[in-house]
Amino acid sequence: MKINPFATIKELKHSISSHETSADTLLDFSIDRFKKYDSKVGSALEIFEKKSILGQTCTQGMLSGIPGILKDNISQKDRRLGCASKILDNFVSPYDSTASLRLKQDGALLIGRGNCDEFAMGTSGETSAFKKTANPWNLSRVAGGSSSGPIAAVAAGFVPWSLGSETGGSVRLPAAFCGVVGLKPTYGLISRYGLVAYGSSLDQIGISTRTVYDNAMVLSTIAGQDLKDSTSLAVDKKDYTELLNGSLRDGLRIGIVDNAMELDGIDPEIKKSVQDAVKQLEDLGATIVHLNLPAMDYTAAAYFIISRAEAASNLARFDGVRYGLRSKDSKTLLDLYENTRYEGFGDEVKRRIMVGNYVLSSGHQDEYYGNARKVQQAIRREFEDAFKGVDLLAMPTHSIPAFKFDAFKDNKLAMDLLDYFTLPINLAGIPALSVPCGFTKDNLPIGFQLVGAHLSEQLIYQTAHAYEQATPWHTMHPQGFE
Repeated sequence: MKINPFATIKELKHSISSHETSADTLLDFSIDRFKKYDSKVGSALEIFEKKSILGQTCTQGMLSGIPGILKDNISQKDRRLGCASKILDNFVSPYDSTASLRLKQDGALLIGRGNCDEFAMGTSGETSAFKKTANPWNLSRVAGGSSSGPIAAVAAGFVPWSLGSETGGSVRLPAAFCGVVGLKPTYGLISRYGLVAYGSSLDQIGISTRTVYDNAMVLSTIAGQDLKDSTSLAVDKKDYTELLNGSLRDGLRIGIVDNAMELDGIDPEIKKSVQDAVKQLEDLGATIVHLNLPAMDYTAAAYFIISRAEAASNLARFDGVRYGLRSKDSKTLLDLYENTRYEGFGDEVKRRIMVGNYVLSSGHQDEYYGNARKVQQAIRREFEDAFKGVDLLAMPTHSIPAFKFDAFKDNKLAMDLLDYFTLPINLAGIPALSVPCGFTKDNLPIGFQLVGAHLSEQLIYQTAHAYEQATPWHTMHPQGFE
């Protein structure tokens, strides 16, 4: 049987169970696709040898025999864990993240390390210390960041699923840029144990797939409480696919965030596609409610302060003493710290650490970090109030399509502000799912996101699946990767 490179997990599972193909054949196929095409995409930092991937014993799991790739900041036991940074050069993880372990126990095949922005700090996939990730739809364009590699790998048909991480939109934004589905879950639904920390109060592992159903399958495998992560929620594991029947819930009310839709600088084609998506949801039976979320205008400033403060604290551990790079030209301990961090960190990481140290410094902490936390609380209350009148919110995922490499080389702030639509969700700790909803005239993907209240993933999936089944976008794939 010839394997379709863009087959869904659901389709591949059927092919394996009906003996049309095997997990061994599927693994060979996926590895070969990386070898054949990834030199022009740059989605993987490493693809493991086949013999080291096989050997997982579960044959009845939801993802049994299905290959996928993990972002290079998610621990895999006895594998290199580099965060796409020189400072962790040749560091090997001694343990699995909880997400990795649950995937292995389910029988999923973890085949490599996905490229990403260094330490997950970036919007475009351009800050990796090793290579940039190109968008499979147009190789002159970025894939989006920071989970650029894992998501580009799904879009190009190398693997049907991948894991990334989200601090301010790092799964949803590249998912929208690359025309696939991307989930940012409720904070605490997926364990952070084994995820290298960037902003601990914001970080979450996220999921990228080609379809909503597939995304729900992966979440069903890895979600649930973990005693190794004190921030994980006391929720039971469940099957998130059980309500995916192509219909909306009766009486569903969806809020349209008008001030988000009227943002200055939003691309007209994106605005039109999101409006069309909302109309489709209305045709499927949803009641549309218009509302405003004024606090969204303050989320970027609050996010920049909180994330950089936490980054400065978390990345202090990379000092040349315990693991990774150690500068060879140091005569004192202070020299070792300074030289290792100067040689090992890239420019973007250094900038964020310096800003973080400044906002946490004596005399500035209350002014910046303290006030940013107050804004975060206001954002959370605003979302809570909104969900008293609607079940879900719909808004764009991005303001412009995937842009050309180096387009924001001289204006880093403007690139950071491209996360305007995604940042509020991370600050509020609530779930959101980005779903393809069209293309620009230049054939670049467009995505919109459905946002829900705390632990509303099942409703989000049900709604997104109904929309997906009524539209053609999930059936379209980039050319040149057949």
